[in-house]
Amino acid sequence: MQTATPPLVVTIAAISGGGKTTITKYLKERLQNSKALYFDDYDFDGPLNIIDWVDRGADYDEWNLSPLLNDVELLLKKPLEYILIDYPFAYKHTKAIHYINLAVYIDTPLDIAMARRITRDYKNSSKEKIFTNIQNYVSFGRRGYLEMINTIKPNSDIIVDGTLPIPEIAELIYEKIQTWKCSNL
Repeated sequence: MQTATPPLVVTIAAISGGGKTTITKYLKERLQNSKALYFDDYDFDGPLNIIDWVDRGADYDEWNLSPLLNDVELLLKKPLEYILIDYPFAYKHTKAIHYINLAVYIDTPLDIAMARRITRDYKNSSKEKIFTNIQNYVSFGRRGYLEMINTIKPNSDIIVDGTLPIPEIAELIYEKIQTWKCSNL
């Protein structure tokens, strides 16, 4: 008796505002028999100050990803073809790497990501609040974004241009997933 093939676990990473949640949702619709998990849906124990964490060397294992990994384990037991995870760490967390088959990085320029974040997170905010956010980004927040570009991007299997239209990004990732699946099964 042949056992079922476990689901292919694909993580989608990008800087904040880089499109990981949007692309994960889009791919979930495109890939039949798939489930998606979203990093922001969890309340993880981890560093309280991200910039301090980056300055101390960004040890990804400081994050307790147990809630997410428990959900991945549950989904791996289901008759699925794909598990998509909006997840910013690629292969950098030692407990998560055992679950990941393919890590995708959406390479979105910092200016576009910042514009998206302001549009998404501050559309009803005062100009003072927007200005303060931009000042914080310039003063120290940018280091967090650069950490991802310098560490997560080179640690990913697939890198996709984040300036492309969403359907095009999703289609490129879809094609690469299919190619990977064909060559690894």
